[in-house]
Amino acid sequence: QVHLVESGGGLVQPGGSLRVSCTLSGFSLDSYAVGWFRQAPGKGREGLSCISASDGSAGYADSVRRRFTISRDTTNNSVHLQMNSLNPEDPAVYYCATDLKSSCRRPIAAAFYDYWGQGTQVTVSS
Repeated sequence: QVHLVESGGGLVQPGGSLRVSCTLSGFSLDSYAVGWFRQAPGKGREGLSCISASDGSAGYADSVRRRFTISRDTTNNSVHLQMNSLNPEDPAVYYCATDLKSSCRRPIAAAFYDYWGQGTQVTVSS
């Protein structure tokens, strides 16, 4: 059974960094792509990044392209999102998800994804 669990959220100061992680079970990163999303209060779920299964290539939304980095650990079947230069527009619940496809679809849209974790809260405040 497909299962995703996010971790690593928390409180960080503006300009700081944080890494959130997604631990997967029921499928392999060698087979399916994984995406990261976030949802702030009153807003829709925003696609941030995706990493493909075939070659680990990554895609990013323009809003995070130069600040966030997605990576994967195929040994531990986990995906990470390193977030740098966090600002007041970044606080949200961060989710990982998969659509059980090997390649990332563009755009990185929540509607494409069927399996989601429970999310982890990221807060940016001084």
